[in-house]
Amino acid sequence: MKVILQRDGSTLTGNVFYFLPKLGLSMLLSLSLFSCSQQSSTSNTPNKDKPQVVATSTIIANLAEEVGGDEVQVTGILKPGTDPHVYEPVPQNTRVMEEADLVLYNGYNLEPGLIKLMKSAAGKTRQLAVGEVVKPLQLAEKSKGKVPDPHVWGDVKNAIAMTHAIRDALIKLSPEDKEEFTKNDQRLTKELEQLDSWIKTQIQTIPANKRKLVTTHDAFQYYGRAYGIPIAGTLIGISTEEQPSAQTVKGLVEEVKKIGVPAIFAETTINPALIKTVAQEAGVKLAPSQLYSDSIGAPGSPGDTYIKMMQSNTQTVVEALGGKNVSR
Repeated sequence: MKVILQRDGSTLTGNVFYFLPKLGLSMLLSLSLFSCSQQSSTSNTPNKDKPQVVATSTIIANLAEEVGGDEVQVTGILKPGTDPHVYEPVPQNTRVMEEADLVLYNGYNLEPGLIKLMKSAAGKTRQLAVGEVVKPLQLAEKSKGKVPDPHVWGDVKNAIAMTHAIRDALIKLSPEDKEEFTKNDQRLTKELEQLDSWIKTQIQTIPANKRKLVTTHDAFQYYGRAYGIPIAGTLIGISTEEQPSAQTVKGLVEEVKKIGVPAIFAETTINPALIKTVAQEAGVKLAPSQLYSDSIGAPGSPGDTYIKMMQSNTQTVVEALGGKNVSR
């Protein structure tokens, strides 16, 4: 679960619409956003003496490890850097699901392939949709109408609710460890409360007219609403399965020019080629650091835990948009 390979999508650069006319547009857009291989981090050597907890997303796995401590064995299905929206399960995922005592997943269709696997392979195992303890924002998706936004962890207060839900699920799984789970939950909650306050302070240092986010996909609505930085535009919607048209790209370029932000942002789980093109065509910077959207970072990276991920994202946003960044 801890061995990481970052996804690298830097192979397509430059003005893809003017310099590659012979490549079909639909193929180009597909390659530009999604030319990264999926990854699984299923552990091959779990400690069978402990309750077996399987987590689908890296964010939930990290929170579960913090709350569970040494009392449970947490196995994460996805490696940091893997996109849960498009991940297709592999056979070893089935085995781990079948052997689990508890499966923690995000829900709201964040990880459709793993949810489908869970319902078949772990049908009688305890399951908790951790993200669904939060009332979702309802956002419009092409051809689907209004759907729940699964990126609930963008608001740290929601992550606190998720942490409490994990605590309660672990207590039901292993009642004799209630005291330890409760203590770990209290410690983590205090750290999250401090993080929430820090993010609010940091975002307010950005000049008001620059306080807008433009990203690759619509994963930051909770963050934007919680911390007062509206989402001004994205290439694609909630799910990264969506592929933007040339008209969508052109429209985003015009919107970026109109709102006058100094920088826009790529994400670690998505090939940055098209968002680079948007930045070039709009005449703005692409922030030098990518945002962590659907996954924490590799061990040793600035975002290798949920807390560090949120801190890194905030520092990246504040620095790129002209705020005054102060380390925590």
